[in-house]
Amino acid sequence: MGVVVDRSRCNGLGVCEAFAPDVFEVDGAGEVVLLTEKLTDDQADRVDQAIAACPTEALSRV
Repeated sequence: MGVVVDRSRCNGLGVCEAFAPDVFEVDGAGEVVLLTEKLTDDQADRVDQAIAACPTEALSRV
């Protein structure tokens, strides 16, 4: 199980990073970087929260 960022929707606000800083990072250019490809159960819970909170709906699970 993993997560995907739709870069055409993402505006780099960092809401996802606030929920799961070990999964998401906003780089200096304002782009979201995925720090892992496979999620632990704990990460998955926080990623689900980040998906729900994303204001541009740029995140989804795979």
